[in-house]
Amino acid sequence: MKRRFLILLFIFFTSIVWGENKSDTFLKQYMKENNINCTVVIESLKTNKTYIYNDKRSKDRFLPASTFKIVNTLIALQEKVIQDENEVIKWDGRDKGYPDWNKDQNMKSAFTLSCVWYYQELAKKIGNSKYLSYLKKMDYGNMKTGNNIDSFWLDGDLRISAIEEIKVLKNIYGEKYTFDNKYYNILKTLMVVDKNENYIVRAKTGTASRVSPNIGWYVGYIETKDDVWFFACNLDMIKPEQAKLRKEIVYTALRELEII
Repeated sequence: MKRRFLILLFIFFTSIVWGENKSDTFLKQYMKENNINCTVVIESLKTNKTYIYNDKRSKDRFLPASTFKIVNTLIALQEKVIQDENEVIKWDGRDKGYPDWNKDQNMKSAFTLSCVWYYQELAKKIGNSKYLSYLKKMDYGNMKTGNNIDSFWLDGDLRISAIEEIKVLKNIYGEKYTFDNKYYNILKTLMVVDKNENYIVRAKTGTASRVSPNIGWYVGYIETKDDVWFFACNLDMIKPEQAKLRKEIVYTALRELEII
């Protein structure tokens, strides 16, 4: 009995030390080698254990850019400005800046391609008062929109921090907001970006390209066999080629924490 107690005690303290050591060194070597100004927050659903790189920046608010498509999708479906994820909005024939955007879109394609004009059309139908109401109910960032209803998440007044993104993601995962269950299911399907026998990753990228420096985002969560881990990363993107770092940083963190 005594031997068993000592073994359990050793495992307990070893796990504490492991967690502390991981927190102390989390992503420091990677950031030192790559010289990136960013923050990463990763939090466990089961234990609420949280790992943060750059605690100060994790509380700073930035434009959410296309990560707002996560919330925007739920709002648009709930407000029935679009019937479902398959309903098509016709392209107006004008160049939208990317070949993949220059065609008819439904919610499935627009979410995956991060098609701005599609969600701008939805925003015009939703209206400012509805957005303000939802932002307040969801306690989303600073809960502000601005003068332009179709771009407030790109260059308007809306701001959110990485820490706040985690809170929103946890509530979406747990379906804590007053959206219909069928709309949560649609969103969660749209968010799948990586899947194998060990885990499922649901995520969204974002780039606030109308500010300097550009702000890159990667937010979402990974469902493993024994836990769900929520993540939010934002970084200063000085060069366009740094866009790939959004996902790379998060996956580096997940590997470092032995989540994947």
